[in-house]
Amino acid sequence: MSAVLNFKSHLSELFAQALREVAPDHADTAIVIERPKQASHGDYACNLAMQLARPLRKSPRDIANALIAALPKTDFISKVEIAGAGFINVFIATAAKRSVVNGVLEAGAGYGHVHVGAGRKVQVEFVSANPTGPLHVGHGRGAAVGDCLCNVLHAAGWNVTREFYYNDAGVQIDNLMLSVQLRCKGITPDDPSWPESGYRGDYIVDVANAYMAKETVEADDQHITGKGDADDAEAIRHFAVAYLRREQDLDLRAFEVEFDVFSLESALYTDGKVEETVKKLIASGHTYEQDDALWLRTTDFGDDKDRVMRKSDGGYTYFVPDVAYHLDKWRRGFERVINEQGSDHHSTITRVRAGLQALNEGIPKGWPDYVLHQMVTVLKNGEEVKISKRAGSYVTLRDLIDEVGCDATRYFLAARSPDSQLVFDIDLAKSQSNDNPVYYIQYAHARVHAVLAQWGGDRQSLLQADVSALESEYETQLLQRMIDFPQVIETAAEDLAPHQIAFYLKELAADFHSYYNASRFLVEDEKVKLARLALIMALAQVLKNGLALLGVSAPEQM
Repeated sequence: MSAVLNFKSHLSELFAQALREVAPDHADTAIVIERPKQASHGDYACNLAMQLARPLRKSPRDIANALIAALPKTDFISKVEIAGAGFINVFIATAAKRSVVNGVLEAGAGYGHVHVGAGRKVQVEFVSANPTGPLHVGHGRGAAVGDCLCNVLHAAGWNVTREFYYNDAGVQIDNLMLSVQLRCKGITPDDPSWPESGYRGDYIVDVANAYMAKETVEADDQHITGKGDADDAEAIRHFAVAYLRREQDLDLRAFEVEFDVFSLESALYTDGKVEETVKKLIASGHTYEQDDALWLRTTDFGDDKDRVMRKSDGGYTYFVPDVAYHLDKWRRGFERVINEQGSDHHSTITRVRAGLQALNEGIPKGWPDYVLHQMVTVLKNGEEVKISKRAGSYVTLRDLIDEVGCDATRYFLAARSPDSQLVFDIDLAKSQSNDNPVYYIQYAHARVHAVLAQWGGDRQSLLQADVSALESEYETQLLQRMIDFPQVIETAAEDLAPHQIAFYLKELAADFHSYYNASRFLVEDEKVKLARLALIMALAQVLKNGLALLGVSAPEQM
């Protein structure tokens, strides 16, 4: 039997063929295939007959019988039953389930990939930190979730562009410039003249010293040399932003996160895009003047109140360049855009979407999509860690990487739903125990390779192993779990929920550890031995593929 790499998708295709024969006028009806909660109800269930009952004016059971009769003849299905009012329960042939072993080994790193994205373009913007200091753990969570989401979307067939938006304009950059300038002049945060909104971390000293020493900084498209003049505020501003952009880039590199595009808020002003956007909004008729300010009538698009665009002092509020930036994304051809941001950005969603609708550019309602992550609390020795000496007031991403390593940091920050609060327990992340999920999963992968090394045979020979001897309940459970992997990727991409990959891997690792503890692999029966070795080698491949989606390594020795 040839291997089917996506069981649910294949079953959908079979029902689609039956639907075209039974009800050709309703061939576009969505086919929903689900896993029943009880094993006695089969491997998959389809409610298509229930959906067609009203439009066809027939009983669901009659339609179910017709669909079953029209299903293409295949050795993929062993049995089909009608349950309840008309659910169709499908039992997959044992040989088909076993064939997933050979299918995984043949597909290798490509196993699990699906094509629902069909090569369509999607841009994911994430991290997008102000270049005013090192990345903190919240940025780290955004980096982990955003990067894993990009990996999942790519595996689901999307053409993904990763983008970082630098907010290098505004009040916070003014505060950064002033803080560095004061340090250049020898004034410390202990001085009474130090501004309340000034930055106090040790990194400000590093920036000031580098500027006064006339060091050269390279950050993406910028190549800036410090002037050493403590009175040149603009020179200090440009140098400080470039210096901290470089530092953030180094943090991201240590976190193994890369971007395709870096965009600058300042460029939106210098290129005239903010001004153009404001003029288009005025021309749209959705703005008005009041109290010496320019307002956007966002209530026309579902907001609870109108919003100021241009303040009485002539400066723009923060959501205006955001609208200009997203208009630029749309014009670059991204029909789908996903923003991964902290939950504190929630209030901007309605305003940005309202501004985009008011432009009358054909941008769909509800565009772009958002994934918002909650705060991270860091624990060590049972107590909350709040301060990093270098940052001055928060725990940095680099602190976590240096403490527990890149793998554990990425896994822990991405392994929970973004909309839930996250407690990062440093002691747990460092522990080599089954309580540490990343260790537990990596250990499963290493255990497989230890068995294969002990065997010492030609691993390539396992690609064509006879797997008909896989009969135990442990083996059946592992086969079903591996079969589910493509669907897990598809669902994670659809739900914008990369943490589902982490959940899946923990369950797969648990299945393997149970199998390992209950079974022997290097048995005398050659057929059984090779079948079991092929199974666990395929399992290791699925673990490796899943860990790769999370940006976590799959060690062969631990």
